[in-house]
Amino acid sequence: MIPLQKNTVRLLTAWLAELPPAREGPLFPTNSGTPLTRAAVGKLVTRHAATAAERCPSLTGKNVTPHTLRHTCAMSLLHAGIDTASIGLWLGHASIQTTQIYLHADLELKQRTLERVPALDERPPARYKASDALIAFLKNR
Repeated sequence: MIPLQKNTVRLLTAWLAELPPAREGPLFPTNSGTPLTRAAVGKLVTRHAATAAERCPSLTGKNVTPHTLRHTCAMSLLHAGIDTASIGLWLGHASIQTTQIYLHADLELKQRTLERVPALDERPPARYKASDALIAFLKNR
């Protein structure tokens, strides 16, 4: 079981109303009523990516797969500030190490990190120097 957003619940409720009543049937059946295979899902994504490319030319020639959609979802969550442990749970990863891959793939995150590091030609902040009174106090303790 996974939590769903309200708009997703509304869409699924409308979808279920269109399906023939079958308590144990697949949520997304083929024309013959059997569950979609991984290959069938891949073909659907490819077909709809080609349709989307008509309105979004940057998709032309790109290899959009179900994994591409999964990765895009994970990166969107990462950019929204969701921690990698939560993303891993959402994606069903067995290990947090699997989710860490997204951190390595995120150039925007790397850029933000790089911007926080002072340049080599910048002077580092002045080193803290305790006052004589503080040093005397600490020595007498």
